[in-house]
Amino acid sequence: MTSSPVSRVVYNGKRNSSPRSPTNSSEIFTPAHEENVRFIYEAWQGVERDLRSQLSGGERGLVEEYVEKVPNPSLKTFKPIDLSDLKRRNTQDTKKS
Repeated sequence: MTSSPVSRVVYNGKRNSSPRSPTNSSEIFTPAHEENVRFIYEAWQGVERDLRSQLSGGERGLVEEYVEKVPNPSLKTFKPIDLSDLKRRNTQDTKKS
């Protein structure tokens, strides 16, 4: 049985915008955490913007799909998880304690 190639979106652009931090959060975040979240948010916003532009016939080549030529055999049984669901379950478990 052959496995399908693994796809990844690769971004070759720059950072521009900033995220909005929730003001009602009871969690305390370190400045390093905030910086990491901001970086990821800005990079993803750039990917989405460039992809929309590319799909509408504007700029070309900023976002491309990466497909591994030889898939990693150790990832054959990998199953992605829903992070929102995991966080919700962890929150519910904490409330039960």
